[in-house]
Formats: sequence, structure tokens, C-alpha cells
Amino acid sequence: MKRIDVKKHVLVPKHEKLSEKEKEEVLKQFSSRAEDFPRILKRDAVLLGMNVKFGDIIRITRKSATAGQTVFYRVVVLT
Repeated sequence: MKRIDVKKHVLVPKHEKLSEKEKEEVLKQFSSRAEDFPRILKRDAVLLGMNVKFGDIIRITRKSATAGQTVFYRVVVLT
């Protein structure tokens, strides 16, 4: 059975794991803790092969008809 790479699908926005430095900057920018961000499961199909761990922050960049592009952040959780 052929596996489908969901990351290449046109409807799936770009997902990037932030470095520790970028993570600190984002947390400082929003005056937040990682636990305050919306969650994304470590087993989410789009994260497979990205070598993520609990507490990592993922930047999601979506195309928007009105804003050009929008950026969202999610924190990786185990369940």
C-alpha cells in the first residue's frame, strides 16, 4: 500500500519546528509560557519525521486571501 505524504498536500500549511532561540523569542514576544499555546499532538501526521519532542513549538504558516499569510504557533504534547 502506498503511503501518502500529507506534508505535500496543497491544503496542508507549512509546519516548522522552532529552534530553542526562536522559541525563547516567541515566548518573550507574547509574554507567555509554552503551556499557554494551543496544542498539537506529537503523533500528528504532519509532524512525522520532524524529530519533535514534548514542549517544542511549531510555527504554522497559512496562506490567507485577505492577509497574504498568517502565522500560528502550537506546542507539542504527547497525548
